[in-house]
Formats: sequence, structure tokens, C-alpha cells
Amino acid sequence: MESWKRKLRMGMVGGGQGAFIGWVHRMAAALDQQVEFVAGCFSRDFENTRLTGEQLYLDPARCYPSYQEMAKAEVSLPPNQRIDFVSIVTPNDSHFPIAKSFLEAGIHVVCDKPMTYTLKEAQELVKLVEDSGLVFALTHNYTGHPMVRHARQLFASGQMGNVRKVIVEYLQDFLMYPHEKEGMKQAIWRVDPKQAGLGGTLGDVGSHALNLMEYITGDPVTRICADKSTFLPDRELDEDVNVLLHLSGGGKGVLSVSQIATGEENNLWIRVYASKGAIVWRQENPNYLEVYRYGEPRQTMTRGSDYVSAAAGDVSRIPTGHPEGYLEAFATIYCKAVEAIRNHIDGAPMKSEDYDFPTVYDGLRGIQFITKAVESSNNGAVWVELESDPR
Repeated sequence: MESWKRKLRMGMVGGGQGAFIGWVHRMAAALDQQVEFVAGCFSRDFENTRLTGEQLYLDPARCYPSYQEMAKAEVSLPPNQRIDFVSIVTPNDSHFPIAKSFLEAGIHVVCDKPMTYTLKEAQELVKLVEDSGLVFALTHNYTGHPMVRHARQLFASGQMGNVRKVIVEYLQDFLMYPHEKEGMKQAIWRVDPKQAGLGGTLGDVGSHALNLMEYITGDPVTRICADKSTFLPDRELDEDVNVLLHLSGGGKGVLSVSQIATGEENNLWIRVYASKGAIVWRQENPNYLEVYRYGEPRQTMTRGSDYVSAAAGDVSRIPTGHPEGYLEAFATIYCKAVEAIRNHIDGAPMKSEDYDFPTVYDGLRGIQFITKAVESSNNGAVWVELESDPR
């Protein structure tokens, strides 16, 4: 049966009892009625996996003790039963081996960010994806917001001119309290370098901030100077980072991320000042985009309006005045990945440059940024080069 005549079958690794992001992925994947969730290995603890599968009404035979067993068993099933793709929602240290297992089994992958634990793993994963020809999607979900896509179109079309200054911030207070000492699962792995990798806040939210900035402007960062800080005792990874940016087009920028910013919830916002105008977008109020022109009244553009670009209208689901947010943006990434997977299944794979979602190259870019930012800060906040094109 052609893939366009059925839902795609999805499996998941991670996202069991006590996890946060697994539930988000499952809700997002289901939103547009394109996906059927059928299998998983939700935890290293099989009892956790069993309970999660029971809550999700999965066939117990499709709930596996390990991701290795899951990949082997799923690919051995008849084509009309096996999963079409797997979603990876585990801590960072396991992303690479899990993705490798499923790619080698011929199964498409959707992976949470940051993509891998090390730069070497990211480089190897790029090669694995290229050699396999399979679809690999990375869930930088903020690129799924309609008004982010409209902002991107404004810059891509030349309407905003050349970027001169960018300020992008992602501020939270999630880690201002030592939740890890009280057993909070989400905090434990994020502050542990053995699970999170080189970057703490850099990896968790800094990778989002860089991706959002480059996605909107289309102007890659070429040099960075980073200063990272850790304030709470007994922590090794960064909690607060400030980075100066040089862009390929000559513009300058500041990237500031923190998870100890008291009173902040999920304050991701970006301001881009260019030669013909400027934009401001806030994740906590995502249905609106502010557009500034010199000597003119400020505009507030609204998601779902007739005047927004086709890029934004294509991913708007409901009329203006009915807010769309985090889950819908996440769902857009899944929807676009599903489209690419369908094309591949039906023998007409898309070129990776035509994908309308973050790819393995965005994942490599994020790991390069984290690695270089840590290098810069550890050497006294010196300027370091950042490749402008991870391909």
C-alpha cells in the first residue's frame, strides 16, 4: 500500500514514566492524524517500559527491553507491520548509538536535540545519514511556529535587507534550585556531564537559540566569544552563558542563555536589526511578530492573517484569535518529517536541501557551536572560528 493511503507507524525510545519530553513528542506526532504509535522501549527499566506501554494501549509484544532488541525485532516484521520511523527522546549521551542502530536497520529517525554527545559522534552520524539516504529530523521545534517562518521569509526575500545586529535570549529559572538533589529526573541528567555532554544550559537551550537565529536570518555565525558560568555548588556544567557573535554577512550579535534567571519561565525571544527594518518575536507570545521600519509606525503581524506569507499560512491550523503554541510548532516538525518519509517509502525521496524541518546538518551545527563555545570560555573568553556551513 502506498504510504499516502495510511498513517505512518511510529516507535519511540525513551519517554517513559517520569519523563517530560516523550509525552510532548507523542502528542505532537498525533496532532495532525498522520501517525500511529505502535512500539517502544521507554526506559532501561523494563517495568517502566511495560507500564508506559500499558498506559498507551500498546501491544505488549511491541514493548521492548532494549533499543537494540527493538531495532532488530521491528525490522524483522513484515513491511505492513514494522515501524516506519523511530523517535529518540533519551538523554544526550545515548542519542548516537540509538540513531545508529535504527539507521543501520533501515529505519528513519526523528531525534531530540542536541543531536549527539560529542562532535565526533555528530560527524559520524552525518555520514551514516548520508550513506543510508534515510530521513533524519531534529526537533528544533521553535522553527515550526508560523510567525518564525514568516520572519524567515521576510529575510530570505530581501525585504529586511542586511543583518546588522542580532540579540537572541533564552532565559529560564529551572535550575536555580538544586532539583537534582531531590531526585527530579529532568534535572539529574541535565547537570550530569556523563549524560548531557560538554554543555549544560548551552546544550539544553543554547542550541535552540543559535538554531532560531540562523533559521530566521539565513546568516550563519562565523566567530564566537563565549563566557560561561556555574553558580550552584556541586555542579560541573554551565548554568549561564553569554556569547558574542560575528555573522558571515558582517553583522554582529549577542546570544544569552540562562537556567538560573530568577522569575523567567521559558523566555526565548529574538530581535534582529537589519538595513531595511527589524523584527521581534517572543516564544511566550508566539502568535505575533513585531516588524519595525525606520520612520514608520510599528507593526504587529498576527498568525493566521491573510497578509502573512505562504510559509506561515501553510503551518497555521486555526483562525486568528485562537492561539497556537508549543505543541502545534512541535507538530509541524513531525508533519514535515512525515512528508519526507512518505516520499522515501514511495520511491521518490526528497533531496535533503528540500526538507522543511531541521536536519542532521543542523544537529552537527549545534554540536559545533556547543564545542566551540566551551573551548572559547575555557581559554579565557577568546574568539574562536565557527564553520559557516556544516555540510
